[in-house]
Amino acid sequence: MSTDQQPAHALIVLHERDNVAVARVALAEGAAIARPGGAQLQVRAAIGAGHKIALRPIAAGEAVLKYGQPIGVAMAPIEPGEHVHVHNVGMGQALPAQPADGRPPAALPAHEAATFEGYVRPGGRVGTRNYIGVISSVNCSATVCKAIAQAFSGAAPATLPGIDGVVAITHGSGCGMSEGEGLALLRRTLNGYAAHPNFAAVLLVGLGCEVNQVDRLVEALEVAARERVRTLTIQEAGGTREAIEHGQALVRELAVQAASAQRSTVPASQLVVGLQCGGSDGYSGISANPALGAAVDLLVRHGGTAILSETPEIYGAEHLLTARAASPEVAQRLLARLRWWEDYAARHGAELNNNPSPGNKAGGITTILEKSLGAVAKGGGSALTDVVEYAQPVRSRGLVFMDTPGYDPVSATGQVAGGANLICFTTGRGSTYGCKPVPSLKLATNSAMYRRMSLDMDFNAGEIVDGTMSVAEAGERIFRLMLATASGRPTLSEQHGLGDNEFVPWQLGAVM
Repeated sequence: MSTDQQPAHALIVLHERDNVAVARVALAEGAAIARPGGAQLQVRAAIGAGHKIALRPIAAGEAVLKYGQPIGVAMAPIEPGEHVHVHNVGMGQALPAQPADGRPPAALPAHEAATFEGYVRPGGRVGTRNYIGVISSVNCSATVCKAIAQAFSGAAPATLPGIDGVVAITHGSGCGMSEGEGLALLRRTLNGYAAHPNFAAVLLVGLGCEVNQVDRLVEALEVAARERVRTLTIQEAGGTREAIEHGQALVRELAVQAASAQRSTVPASQLVVGLQCGGSDGYSGISANPALGAAVDLLVRHGGTAILSETPEIYGAEHLLTARAASPEVAQRLLARLRWWEDYAARHGAELNNNPSPGNKAGGITTILEKSLGAVAKGGGSALTDVVEYAQPVRSRGLVFMDTPGYDPVSATGQVAGGANLICFTTGRGSTYGCKPVPSLKLATNSAMYRRMSLDMDFNAGEIVDGTMSVAEAGERIFRLMLATASGRPTLSEQHGLGDNEFVPWQLGAVM
């Protein structure tokens, strides 16, 4: 039996309510771990890195808490220092929900609330960037949109002073479809981008004969958004070359209006952050995701909004979101979307199944809930104030759930269409996702990848695993990074010019 002394940072405690911690390093039987207040925790059996250790006694039938939420119940009494895993934890007959009153945390007084420097648009929405958008109604106008935008690439600051750039928003749909769910979803997504506050002005470009007509898109916009939109159809312009020349002239006209926009001080309540994770690894659920969740709780306290998404990746942990829903109706909307996904997957011969694999278990994951909560942890612990469908406008403040696929570009496209003016993207393998017209912050889960891809990663949450930073400290730093980025500090993906090809709307319905 070892008598090794281990410092307190040998354990990762993800939430103050947790009765288990994650071993940062392998712990030998008999090792003593320093705890706050001078106490020591004796390791009762060897515990592998990434596995859980009990911090205090857990009675049989009591909830095992990680991320501040139940991940299972103790199947037998568990003593402090014991290994907590599949041998003594199960789902039980009924997993107790963590008490929640469904109310957001009290907002800070106005004089204490954080601020950032943003672009206040007509109608009151606030942008974090000042782009001009060239949006195609149909794939048939995509090439023209790209040619118009490319004329202003590279030297945009010199050619169009005061403008962050000209972005072509193109896609592979817009025709060969009938009125129905697929077309309605595409229109909603395009309208969300056309009205987005990170666009100072927008040019909508169609072919002329497509199902998704430009005029229909404009009619659906609110008056404040319509005033900054111009339209162009290739057939009416006289052809491709004529449309490109006319489009470039229209962009130059729009640039005069756009260049007059100036940043001003606005409250953090105007920040709407889309939460994403992709290229995940075994550290995602214990470093970057909980750290982002801590930042989200700060954002919500300051009156801001965060959008949690990727519905298939919360499957199995949904009741922990409904337990903190602002109302029964909000909870029912989330459950309805999960039922839709079960039917959708079944129609295509698939199923939503997040059961931990042998590899998950070897890495320390015990139950479905623990696995799903690794993704849900991005949303912190704030009350769930609303549930919206894909690309619907997000009007509630606080933590909002948007129904999206788990595929990151499709999910983030829906969030931006819904109003996200900043994206926070956690990654363990090293995603380089850019998201024009919205800045995308990349949060690394581990230090090795952060060092290897240092020119792509904006923040190293791997310090949590290294023991040099707590989850709370990381959350505070991420929150401050959000405000700085919203105020104009460029992300690394922006410095590299990434983000021109990541508009990927969710395609539903028949192609005919």
